[in-house]
Amino acid sequence: MCNLGFPDGKLFLCRTSKETSLLRRAVAALPFSHVGRLALPVAQVAEAGLWQSRSAAPQTKIQADNVSSTSEFLWYIPNDVKPGHRGDAVSDNHNSLDTLTGHARALETHGWKGALVGTGWGRPDTFTVAAALTARTTTFEPLIAIRPGYWKPANLASAAATLDQLSGGRVRINIVSGRDDLAAYGDEEGDQAQRYARTKEFMRLVRRLWTEENVSFEGEHFRVKNSTVLPRIAPREGRPHPKLYFGGASEAAEQVAATEADVQLFWGEPLAGVRERIERLRHLSETLGRDLPPLQFGLRITTLVRETTAEAWRDAEAKVAEMAANNGVRWNDHLQAVAVGQRRLLDLHRQSDVLDDNLYTAPGKFGGGGAGTTWLVGSAEDVATSLKKYRALGITHFVLSDTPYLKEIERQGDRLLPLLRD
Repeated sequence: MCNLGFPDGKLFLCRTSKETSLLRRAVAALPFSHVGRLALPVAQVAEAGLWQSRSAAPQTKIQADNVSSTSEFLWYIPNDVKPGHRGDAVSDNHNSLDTLTGHARALETHGWKGALVGTGWGRPDTFTVAAALTARTTTFEPLIAIRPGYWKPANLASAAATLDQLSGGRVRINIVSGRDDLAAYGDEEGDQAQRYARTKEFMRLVRRLWTEENVSFEGEHFRVKNSTVLPRIAPREGRPHPKLYFGGASEAAEQVAATEADVQLFWGEPLAGVRERIERLRHLSETLGRDLPPLQFGLRITTLVRETTAEAWRDAEAKVAEMAANNGVRWNDHLQAVAVGQRRLLDLHRQSDVLDDNLYTAPGKFGGGGAGTTWLVGSAEDVATSLKKYRALGITHFVLSDTPYLKEIERQGDRLLPLLRD
């Protein structure tokens, strides 16, 4: 529900996000003097102090200690050879070791656990970048994105075990099964069913190599005989081995997550969609006979945080206007998105430009993709409130980002994270 009031005393009450979206369009058509100084409708209402967003359903009080005691907050390092990723500052040395080290050290200084390091053919090798950053930091934990078609299970198990030992247990692995330029590195498993069947074998075998010795395995996609990975993974409190993260929204992907993943990552879907998927994955875990600890859940999303709600919406809408003017240049090409999870995200703007309290879907019209498709927008307090609602559903791993990356590492680390740990 939202209330919109104006200086002439008129008050509008919207009970659904669709009504809110329609009203915003009406606001945009009002005379300039009627709605204040700003050019964009959401920001106009927010700056006037007249925008109050509340969920229609009764609110459940979320205890802060439930958030602070179990949640982990990571950032994102795009690891892209091209500058200006998603509106980031453009510089020739954007992906140099010194620049990336500066980001990793800023993450340590400003309260972050670590960062997801992006992968894909045509980018620098993710594991090499992660290893270099780990060597130059003390607490930074890389979430290293890898592809089963690029790695074999024993190779990854050995590389991760080695880096885990050298770093004092700071390795996390994100398994990516989505499309890539597979032929460029000799991967012939382009069929979705085959990719996910292979991913299932890959994750099962990597975990066995970390936790067992003299492993023999003969599957449809991988085979090893009497394999022992050295050095051995040193179990740590709450973590017998590096966590295996996984994403994907298709039926095949969810079956893999339900039985093999430690953490299932979701894109920034509305609360109802995330709730539905968590319930489905928990049910799948039970019906498919999961023999691992309970599946955990994570959220990968853009968080646009400013000093005030009005400033945040003004900047968000300005970014989208720039995306529209440039036809999405320097943002992911959403027209190429074929994965189920990507399509779910990109279709959200058809419902409304804003869902829930402050989930901005308009970026998906012009150049979104992945975490760039939906943004949580607002003051630090606004965004913290929304993240706590995801936490109440069962999300405990958060991978956040906004551009410019370094500036937002500092701003959100100092302003947003304390509100999630109080």
